[in-house]
Amino acid sequence: MSVPLTLLGLLEREPSHGYDLKRDYDTFFGRGKPLPYGQVYATLGRLARDGKVVPGEAEPGDGPERKRYVITEAGVTEFEHWLAEPVAPEPTLQSVLFTKVVLALLLGRDAEAYLDTQRAAHLRRMRELTELRRTGPLVDALLADHGLFHLEADLRWIDLTTARLDALAAEVRA
Repeated sequence: MSVPLTLLGLLEREPSHGYDLKRDYDTFFGRGKPLPYGQVYATLGRLARDGKVVPGEAEPGDGPERKRYVITEAGVTEFEHWLAEPVAPEPTLQSVLFTKVVLALLLGRDAEAYLDTQRAAHLRRMRELTELRRTGPLVDALLADHGLFHLEADLRWIDLTTARLDALAAEVRA
């Protein structure tokens, strides 16, 4: 997730205070990992330094004075370019799962036990996401679907790799 570009997108919608940006980010994108206030303001500072946003005059409020940030044309251009670019397709050809299996085999450790443990962890997460999909709002349901599809692909890979462990062990030890 690109925090700077996400904040630019939120600012294109309307000029906002850092507090409001954090709230909106957490609401839509921070599922389980809220954005720290320090990161919001550090990112806004870098965006201002780079000419992507302009801080407004300090405004009095209930707490400390706050600035409303406005996206610049350079910020809009960067955001539009980012939005138009496709996300690099995943998965990569080298994954942590694969690395752990190969290292377990190279070191004479029980790769099948690792795969069984990983399968159990994936199934637990799938149950959590299935419940979220069933009971949550549409945004959560769509995010849960995305996660579930990735986990299903991982499980298929885990099953296929488990079935081929002997052949893989022979190849990596050769």
